[in-house]
Amino acid sequence: MRLAFIGGGVMAEAMIKAVLDKGLATPKEVAASDVVAARREALSARYGIATVVENRAALRRAAVVVLAIKPQNLDEVAQDLKGRLGEGQVVLSIVAGANLGRLTSGLGHRAVVRAMPNTPAQVGEGITLWTATAEVTAVQAEACRSILSALGRQVQVPQEKYVDMATAVSGSGPGYIFMVAEALVDGAVHLGLPRDLAQEMVLQTLVGSGKFAQVSGKHLAELKNLVTSPGGTTAEGLLALEEGGVRAAFIQAVIAAYEKTLQLSGEGDEKH
Repeated sequence: MRLAFIGGGVMAEAMIKAVLDKGLATPKEVAASDVVAARREALSARYGIATVVENRAALRRAAVVVLAIKPQNLDEVAQDLKGRLGEGQVVLSIVAGANLGRLTSGLGHRAVVRAMPNTPAQVGEGITLWTATAEVTAVQAEACRSILSALGRQVQVPQEKYVDMATAVSGSGPGYIFMVAEALVDGAVHLGLPRDLAQEMVLQTLVGSGKFAQVSGKHLAELKNLVTSPGGTTAEGLLALEEGGVRAAFIQAVIAAYEKTLQLSGEGDEKH
């Protein structure tokens, strides 16, 4: 599979590493463009791929063009690529907040997939929601699916609004989880645990709890109840969290992130 990466940042590198590790492409089949010389040199040295300064140069013979740039650079890059994409090429965009309408219009190209991977994709444990325009062929969709599968789990959704929602949940979610982890570690240190031991305990608790929830198939409320004995320590801790408004704060965080996503995509009103 021939791939072109427009932008060579952290997520682009994660995708490059994943497709090479999974054998979806060889280094000779991958090219990446980036304006920063240090990034080009690093990607070339680590993965043996071709790197170029000009975006247009990366497009040659690529079946899938991965758009992995910062949202504020989209208009400039789209203008540069407009008219350069062929009928057989599909664009896989991971640009946060950039909807399909903006992408197809800016690029002058109709075969576009919009995806929202998250930070754990860097270690193959991500979750990506994606959707495609009607012009994306079954073969192109399968190619994009295989790339996203290399990053972890992937789910194709029928409506683009779910990708916006994923941005606020799984996209921003790691930030929320890291804050929870940091707070738990600080609490443990306050009790007297060494910080390194506290962090090991907290991180493994998060990993184990997530895996247990996935495997059990039980409702999250049921799982919480399994840990909570009447009059016990967990019940006391949960009461403190409820009194502190933690549940409502997390709900509001997801809503705020979603409204920001709509603002970035141009779909939100001025109050957003």
